Amino acid sequence: MNLALPALVPALPALGAAATLATGKKVPGLARPLAIVPVAVSAVLALVVALQLGSGQTLDAATRLTPTGGPDISLAIHLDGYSSLISVLVGVVATCVQVYSTAYLRKDPRYPSYAALVSLFTAAMFLVVFSGDLIVLLVGWEVMGVCSYFLIGHHWETADARSASLKAFLVTKLGDVPFLFGIFLLGADAHSFRIPAVLTAAGEGRLGHPTLIALLLLAGVAGKSAQFPLHTWLPDAMAGPTPVSALIHAATMVAAGIYLVARLMPVFLQSGAALVVLAVMAAVTMIGSALCALAQDDLKRVLAYSTVGQLGYMAGALASGDREASVFHLVSHGAFKALLFLAAGVVIHAAHTNSISAMSRIPGLRTRVPDAYWTMGIALVALAGLPPFSGFFSKEAVLTAAEHAANGEALTNGLGPASAVPQAAGWIVLISAGLTALLTGAYATRLFLVTFHSPAGAAAAAPEVLPAADRATVVADHETDAPYSPELDEADPATAEPPAMRWPLWVLSVPTMAFGVAGLRSDWLPALLDGGSLRPTGVTAVTGVGLAVVGVLAAYGAWRSATARRATGRPAPAVVGRVPEQAGAPAAEVIVADPGRTLLGPLFGPARHGFGVDRLYHALFVRPVVAAARLVRFLDREVVEGYVQGSGIGVNLLGRAVRLAQTGNAQTYLSALLAGVVLLAVLVAV
Repeated sequence: MNLALPALVPALPALGAAATLATGKKVPGLARPLAIVPVAVSAVLALVVALQLGSGQTLDAATRLTPTGGPDISLAIHLDGYSSLISVLVGVVATCVQVYSTAYLRKDPRYPSYAALVSLFTAAMFLVVFSGDLIVLLVGWEVMGVCSYFLIGHHWETADARSASLKAFLVTKLGDVPFLFGIFLLGADAHSFRIPAVLTAAGEGRLGHPTLIALLLLAGVAGKSAQFPLHTWLPDAMAGPTPVSALIHAATMVAAGIYLVARLMPVFLQSGAALVVLAVMAAVTMIGSALCALAQDDLKRVLAYSTVGQLGYMAGALASGDREASVFHLVSHGAFKALLFLAAGVVIHAAHTNSISAMSRIPGLRTRVPDAYWTMGIALVALAGLPPFSGFFSKEAVLTAAEHAANGEALTNGLGPASAVPQAAGWIVLISAGLTALLTGAYATRLFLVTFHSPAGAAAAAPEVLPAADRATVVADHETDAPYSPELDEADPATAEPPAMRWPLWVLSVPTMAFGVAGLRSDWLPALLDGGSLRPTGVTAVTGVGLAVVGVLAAYGAWRSATARRATGRPAPAVVGRVPEQAGAPAAEVIVADPGRTLLGPLFGPARHGFGVDRLYHALFVRPVVAAARLVRFLDREVVEGYVQGSGIGVNLLGRAVRLAQTGNAQTYLSALLAGVVLLAVLVAV
């Protein structure tokens, strides 16, 4: 293979970003071609590289960048089935996002800088995927963090976007500090930063501190891939433009952490304790995020919590020792989650709001956006893990991996012994994944029914005409502090969505429907990865689908029941069919037929607010840090600066006193000299 091909994959988007920044304001007409063409060409080249590499093959090439006095840093490429598969995903999703953005932000004056950052973001993820050196991988890792800061804060004139971008940057950096030490320690133990050398050292048991290394790396993964306890930044990041959300959630930033663990799986198999920690982290993330998704009113926040939960699935597969299942679900999820976010953007464009309760008031919304309606339905079925869509096969692969790990037969596929994976990790993942499958079916159904199938006007029933038992429900939904992440709405709801916002939906719907069947029918996907089986077992297939169906039916039944209760109310004509404003949280936008409230009961309020994790962090970390900062400011201004100013004032006064003696009168000087002589003579005589 010509090494220029894989080198061009990350280079082209980076060059496109530079060109867009250089010419965007001077020649605005070039911004869109420069945004789309380099990324699209990179996607094609990624596919060509994957086809040329083939199944079961690897390619390593490197040139030393600099000596360090220890392990050298190399500009290295490491290609295998994992890098091939994920690079194609990144290229396809990034191209769809760039095409979609040309219409979604067509009136945005800062579009050139936005497009350049998206291209740079894509280039950084390609660098992470193709890099064969941990230090070079770290460069791409950090560039993605910087790009996410600017893209989430694209609408910096809003307080939500500013705070969300800062929160995302700080929380992920909190994980990156131990991650950096983990990479240094790994390189020191393996005597190399080259990934093949690191994997060889891990396989031969030459790592001196495998548990410490794995735990330090997991801190960075928890931040980047939004795993508990560093998951709180991702829901708030919805204040950024919707296409950015699609890119972050589907193919770049959050996928990077999972990819890194999969790439370094032999290292993690050296530490059973680290795998148990990863399993617990995945379990808490899966269940907690699914409960939160069931209570959100903001459409994008539902999808954000969904992403957190699905990343928990991937982390759970890794904790079970099966990186094949994890990456299978990563790619499957990347397709249907990008589809969900882009379809959500079309719906938000039409409804002029993020609130699904407000959308439920708009008559005929599903006929207004038929492309988004059908493609979102397809993606939600995949999300729920129902056959025959891709989400079913990848979710069942995760459950199968957990089942084997729980039985002491972990599917490590030759990367390590099955005994390296504790059975406790398998049981933790298996139980939590089953519960999450049920909750996922419930919140996916809730989202679809409330958004598209609520009877128009039923939500506007006045509280005084509702049954007494339901009045508290309406009043309780009037929460001015309900989590809500609006972005600036520049769309005209009277204007139909342009083709550039509709065709990417159908492009992404193809892998959403067919990737699982196509990948497993001839087993080319397992052959591309580690060669293990990704086919679901009968027990896990029946159990997984059964739990998902139970969740779907429970949400549907609760929705029908709530709709029937609200049908007795009298609609308020002033608000029926109203298109809500996009300025702030919908204090009175009430979901009248919300199955989430029925299913969660007393957990609804805590789940809506993320179980108070943000408030806990604010009390434990933010307030003490702010108090310490105020103390430092006081000491600096009142104490340190007081001493400095006092010294200056003292010298100034001394200077003034000396200056008074400098009169310029010779008689005064002679008189003072004579007086001094007399004084000295007296002193000597005495």
